[in-house]
Amino acid sequence: MTRSLQAVAYTRSSTLESAPDGRRLGLETSRGTTPRGVEDHPRFFAGFLTSPQVASAGLLAVADVAGTRYYQQQLRSSLDPVVTGNGDRLRFESFSGCGGVYARLDVLAAGLDGGEVGHGTTNVDVNNPLRDALSRIGSDDPLHMRVGPDEMAVTTLDGPVVEKKVPLPDRWLRGFAEAQVTAAGFDLRAELPAAEAVRFLRSLPRSGARGSSRGVQWVVPAGRVLRPTTRPVPGAVCLPGPERLVALQRVLRHASALRVYGPALTGTAAAASAWEVVLPGMRLTLTLSPEASRGFSGEGGVLDALATDEAAEDAELISVLLAWEPRIDVGDLSAASGLPAERVRAALVRLGTSGRVGYDTAEAAYFHRELPYDAERVERHNPRLRAARDLVGAGAVVLDGTLGTVTAQDGHAHRVRDDAGVLSCTCLWWAKYRGGRGPCKHALAVRMVRRGAVSGQAEVLVAGGAR
Repeated sequence: MTRSLQAVAYTRSSTLESAPDGRRLGLETSRGTTPRGVEDHPRFFAGFLTSPQVASAGLLAVADVAGTRYYQQQLRSSLDPVVTGNGDRLRFESFSGCGGVYARLDVLAAGLDGGEVGHGTTNVDVNNPLRDALSRIGSDDPLHMRVGPDEMAVTTLDGPVVEKKVPLPDRWLRGFAEAQVTAAGFDLRAELPAAEAVRFLRSLPRSGARGSSRGVQWVVPAGRVLRPTTRPVPGAVCLPGPERLVALQRVLRHASALRVYGPALTGTAAAASAWEVVLPGMRLTLTLSPEASRGFSGEGGVLDALATDEAAEDAELISVLLAWEPRIDVGDLSAASGLPAERVRAALVRLGTSGRVGYDTAEAAYFHRELPYDAERVERHNPRLRAARDLVGAGAVVLDGTLGTVTAQDGHAHRVRDDAGVLSCTCLWWAKYRGGRGPCKHALAVRMVRRGAVSGQAEVLVAGGAR
């Protein structure tokens, strides 16, 4: 697994301090992007939280995920959460060390009081002493929160005094992109009231034997409850690795509802799902990969968008229309750009590979943020995409007139069938995953060469070994 080190620098450590008017939470920011450009320590908010204890618990839950590996737990993990100011809300996001759990706390307008919310994205320091202090927040304690340096620090700052070297596996970077593509295919499947939400979540195992996963389970909505089922019956929702929802325990006593999101199931394969706890003025959401041992980075949902020059050009156009919106309306972007809605969605997927958009299942909408990753890096570290480009570059894919056949250039050939735009292949990758983890390198190569071809059934031959 490829790793790099990213220096995350803060003016000082985040702290929780006592003050005459209550307690003051200072969350320190690192280098980030704002509408004014890149800033060393942007300031996004200064005001009170309407539900201090709830916000503290939610922030701790996001930090829990950032510091946890749910698979291969003996390996350590630590990554500071990301915070985005969207003008009307603050979003705190993190990924687990294993890459299979994505967490987001949305502190909405109703959860904030007395301050304007800025625009931008950066890392935020959540250190161990701060975690201990947040866990002791009482229900009646007024809590003033500052996200970014205080005004004095802004004017007297000579340089960062706290620096962390954070390991960033490349699969985590790809995971942010894949998670939003996956979530965009979810619909609301169930909503449980507070009492049933607490009962259900507290009934889940915290871990398997010796920290192993309990595997894939299924639940089916029955009225306002969720009942376990042994197989994916119609209407069921996949619960892959139920112990990975343990971070939600932090906020259960404040919950008013539990919402469950997932795709429409068409077979017996495990699927990703999202679990959202509704809180006073906030939402905490955990999105789970299809299996505990399976990080989001290998899902392949972004490959088709990455493989097209059209999407790259469209993404450049769409990117200038993003304005830190908390809800990105595809129809509005389509009208402003002159592109059809499907091309706008493909462009948003591509922008997601560099962390520039996320997806909010509660609002069924994308949102704008800016992570410090570039799309070229995602492409470089995606082996199927690189292999497909090599096939095309070697001339291994040759279209055969209007029939849409491709002739192999050596004796090792694979047949790719196009059935109304869905490509299947005779390679081992397709035999193993049946499209469940995105296209194989052969199908990607075909799409690159057949860009703009008519839909319908066609057979193609692609050279190269199975992947």
